Amino acid sequence: MTDILTILLKITVVIFMAGNLLDLGLRVNLKEALQGLRDVRFATLSVLWAFVLCPALAYGLTLVIPLTPAYAMGLILLGLAPCAPLLPAMAEKARGDLNYAASFILLASAGTVIYMPIMVPLLVKGLTVSAWAVAKPMLILVLIPLVIGVVIQSRWPSTASRLQPPVKKFTGLDTVLMLILVIIIYGKGFIGSIGTYAIGTQVIFFSVITAASYALGFGMPRGQRSVLSLGICTRNCGAAMAPLFVAQGVDQNAIVMVSLGIPMMFGFAAIAARLFAARAGQPANLRQPGHV
Repeated sequence: MTDILTILLKITVVIFMAGNLLDLGLRVNLKEALQGLRDVRFATLSVLWAFVLCPALAYGLTLVIPLTPAYAMGLILLGLAPCAPLLPAMAEKARGDLNYAASFILLASAGTVIYMPIMVPLLVKGLTVSAWAVAKPMLILVLIPLVIGVVIQSRWPSTASRLQPPVKKFTGLDTVLMLILVIIIYGKGFIGSIGTYAIGTQVIFFSVITAASYALGFGMPRGQRSVLSLGICTRNCGAAMAPLFVAQGVDQNAIVMVSLGIPMMFGFAAIAARLFAARAGQPANLRQPGHV
């Protein structure tokens, strides 16, 4: 029975990743998203936080906190995978710049596809997996769905408008099923993590990346700083799990550690979005409804 549930979980993770990226692509206005990437300060800080400072912090925490190897593996994978698909919704609640949210998603998605296959074999000790084994799910489940959605939205916007609502609804239902399966399969692991350093380490990790990425915005407007912080504190847990699903003999606690990142990022992102909205004052005139 557990084997069947595990197979179902892998299927829901695939749908979660591909569906959310397709949904985002169908809503992204490519020209406006690229404007944010031309902002040197925003692009530089985004790359620095997403692909240097967050992985460094996660790896550093595993050196100073006595985590078990499996928990350490899960934390490093979380550190390597920035930006969950819920960023646009959180950025809107935070009254952030939604054009820059789209820019961050494009940068994080492309960067994850290139970065994780290189860094996972180097940083994640005990995970026997080749660079191509990591790259393949990143290409299939992250880059290709996003590109397909962006192309449809750019060339056939009316078709994109018709496709996006059912894609979003189906992916939302899949997300609920995925979370239920995670609880059923790894519920004992969650309970077992109580009293270890796993939960406390994640609290430290998410606290630092959320607060520091906003505070060290170095003169960026608040709308951009909030997008950067929310993009950094939301983690692509599907991408973080992918190497664990393709590797052999993985300790289940590594998957538990990544799964713990789901409620952590939701909680930190929701609190941060509310605080950022309060600091922003009146909502800015951003985008028309229906676009990222």
